[in-house]
Amino acid sequence: MARVYADVNVRLGPSWYDYESLSVDWNVPDRYEIVRRIGGGRYSEVFEGIDSSNEESCVIKVLKPVAKKKIKREIKILRNLAGGPNVIRLMDIVHDPPSRSNSLIMEYVENTEWKEMYATITEMEIKFYLFQLLRALDFVHSRGIIHRDVKPGNIMFDRTRRKLRLIDWGLAEFYHPGTELHIRVASRYYKGPELLVGYKHYDYSLDIWSAGCILAAMLFRREHFFRGRDNEDQLLKIVKVLGTDDFERYLTQYRLFFQTYNDDLLQSYVKQPWNRFVTADNKPNVSADGIDLLDKLLRYNHLDRLTASEALAHGFFSTYILVCPPTATPCHACDRPISSHLFYPPSGTDELMNGPYLFSPRASRLCTTDAVRLETPSNPAECVSDSGFYST
Repeated sequence: MARVYADVNVRLGPSWYDYESLSVDWNVPDRYEIVRRIGGGRYSEVFEGIDSSNEESCVIKVLKPVAKKKIKREIKILRNLAGGPNVIRLMDIVHDPPSRSNSLIMEYVENTEWKEMYATITEMEIKFYLFQLLRALDFVHSRGIIHRDVKPGNIMFDRTRRKLRLIDWGLAEFYHPGTELHIRVASRYYKGPELLVGYKHYDYSLDIWSAGCILAAMLFRREHFFRGRDNEDQLLKIVKVLGTDDFERYLTQYRLFFQTYNDDLLQSYVKQPWNRFVTADNKPNVSADGIDLLDKLLRYNHLDRLTASEALAHGFFSTYILVCPPTATPCHACDRPISSHLFYPPSGTDELMNGPYLFSPRASRLCTTDAVRLETPSNPAECVSDSGFYST
């Protein structure tokens, strides 16, 4: 059973989680125009589009023929999560009679491709984007939902506006303690050990493993930290880093029978220190706090991993600077131009932070009252920014 949010769906009841009884009213797609293809996969094709009613960009996710209950599940989950931090927004659902296709219309967010992102990301960006991802996951888990496919390809990194969005909810599922779940979920490089050994009673901590893999990739500047050729080789890559002893303890604790034809998995491997993966190239991104957080996310035993909420309170996030372009771009907190703000340094420093530096929060999440001040109005209403920190 999950350590947190285990009874959410019981408390909220069938009206919250029963997607099979959902009645879906599809709108017509006339107002949406396809501009270009931006992605796709097993279950959908994804396009950038234009909403002709307001000339704003949008994303058109054209669903491939799949079971109706799978489509209902994705719609139900997106509606349940509406307004949540860093969760992609569902704007419309449409059906095209001539092609018999169904599409989800989502908000459009600029994105930096992962191949560029992991190779150029800075330590401050790592802290910012991981914090935003964990905010999304904590919110999602608190609503009784597991994403089940957290990976760089399902995260929009808008480096210009400092935004992150968690996308693609096609594999997401409601969590019910004691219910067996499908293990053919998640992308190979981000699959938790529980999936690779066939453990079907997994929980929210599956998403935490995936987030840990993303952190490892960012810290050590690898496109994918664990990169196996198939599921058994993927597990081997993990065991070679986390060691055989802890793996065998994990199997024993959960009475898991694991059969393999990979002789290498039958060998014994010593747990590797994370500092072994530090190089001259990635050293600027690696800190003791970063290593400590990584170690607490990437654990065989899902119950030993930090929860998203616990990770948000980790010392890795005690201080960081959110870099923002010095333009008239509206602030996500108050919609006033960023140039109208006065930005103060974190405690312990003397100089006013000029130019592109927005703020440097300390310790507690969602609280930067001593780090960020607005020039106008003199007593602004409390509001929360896209970055998730209060501006007062």
